[in-house]
Amino acid sequence: MNVTVIGSANAPSPEERALRDLYVEHGPALYAYVLRMLGGDTHHTEDVVQETLLRCWAKRNLADGEGMAVRPWMFRVARNIVIDAHRMRTARPVEIGGATWLAEPGAEADDVDRVLSSIVLRDALDALTPVHREVLEATFFADRSTRQAADALGVPQGTVKSRVHYALRSLRTVLEERGAR
Repeated sequence: MNVTVIGSANAPSPEERALRDLYVEHGPALYAYVLRMLGGDTHHTEDVVQETLLRCWAKRNLADGEGMAVRPWMFRVARNIVIDAHRMRTARPVEIGGATWLAEPGAEADDVDRVLSSIVLRDALDALTPVHREVLEATFFADRSTRQAADALGVPQGTVKSRVHYALRSLRTVLEERGAR
């Protein structure tokens, strides 16, 4: 069985040989360029390089002609393919995973779950020391930075940071003891 691949060295047409020569000459640089643009995504990079070469094949821009620089044209085409793919992804709604649509309808948390969670959290906060409860209320619940909480509590910023650390650790322990996750 004799198989001839488009662009292979024994390809019958000069255009096919020209495509292979084009790939050999510009492929590695084009691949590296696209790989940098895509942040190391090798699979997508290979697709972009292949699409660039196919567009080159379709346009019959297979060799440097008089005044025609193929390499900058190929790099521009590759860049445009990457930009178009990015725009398409941002214009489309977010895709869901394969198992997400199989979840039971209504499986998301409802108001009753939120109320129960807030009761459990309030109960766990009441089990903390007043200092720990105060620092969590001054930071997380008041949506303040540690500097702002330090000013409000009248303590140094480092004290707020250490109290928050130990308060969260205590809160986690209390919640685990009560069976909450």
